[in-house]
Amino acid sequence: MHVPDGFFNAAVSVSAGVVAAAGVAVCLRGARRELDDRTAPMAGLVAAFIFAVQMLNFPVAAGTSGHLLGGALAAILVGPYTAVLCVAVVLLVQAFFFADGGLTALGVNITLMGLVAVLVGWGVFRLITRSVRSRGAVVAAAFVAALVSVPASALAFTLLFWAGGTAPIEIGTVAAAMGGVHLLIGVGEGLITAVTVSTVLAIRPDLVYGARELVAPLVLRGADGDVTVTPETPGSSAPVAARRPGWFLPAGVAVAALLAGLVSFYASSSPDGLERVAEDKGFIGQAADHALGEQPLADYGDVGGIPVGVAGLIGVGVTLAVGGGVFYAVRRREEGGTGRDDRDEKVSV
Repeated sequence: MHVPDGFFNAAVSVSAGVVAAAGVAVCLRGARRELDDRTAPMAGLVAAFIFAVQMLNFPVAAGTSGHLLGGALAAILVGPYTAVLCVAVVLLVQAFFFADGGLTALGVNITLMGLVAVLVGWGVFRLITRSVRSRGAVVAAAFVAALVSVPASALAFTLLFWAGGTAPIEIGTVAAAMGGVHLLIGVGEGLITAVTVSTVLAIRPDLVYGARELVAPLVLRGADGDVTVTPETPGSSAPVAARRPGWFLPAGVAVAALLAGLVSFYASSSPDGLERVAEDKGFIGQAADHALGEQPLADYGDVGGIPVGVAGLIGVGVTLAVGGGVFYAVRRREEGGTGRDDRDEKVSV
């Protein structure tokens, strides 16, 4: 659901840009509570994974395809503040390197696919898991949260287009069309999200932000009579704060590279949900040419004659580098490499 240039007037584009910038600024501050030396690399991996999976359009109806938005998935894996940053990094890389999503519409895309998708997805996830805490509940909640986040973003697009679109529309008709097709896309989003969350839970549950309640606490007693409470991975004698992603990070990068470098060749070529609705409702002609549409990587290599798999690998690498740099800079610093940081909870005994 990448909005192109030309769909929105200047007022909405600028307003959405201000909202997106403010949201990202808030999340840069909030992400410090979610990121440390252990989880920052995981956030970079999540951004690269979302980039890769977004290349894999899947068919949802005759002549229509969809792809992952990733807001709910990122929120469950690395936290809601960091999730917005993950999606923003992906959209920036796509817009400036691959001419995917308009430059003047970048604020709209970050608002819809970042802020709205993350807020709705995380809100639904927390609502479901608040009273039921089990791995099965986490996976089920991940499916529902991801499913709901997609039509929510689609309906938010409809409201923005009604307020400042460059073509007249009947809001009820377009809302029904956008909501209907993106509900189908949401099913695919939910399945991808549930499978991914379930896989990470099975391998490294300590790396799933949304499953923090499932890990048992480890109490470390100090010589001064204080205790430090940190979470512990089930079945491990090492506190989570001291454990690094280890082999999980290169394995995750390899999966993202495989998806973008090989599986992308088999992605559906049908227009996605937004493009299909725009064609059916007569406002596709408002889309303007991308300012960077002639660069070699535009349209994932199609403009420059670069195989889509090669373009995908470049994209995964760039997203990982940009995201990793941002998350490493934002993270909170640990004290003396002991695995304890400035937010460890101390309880007097």
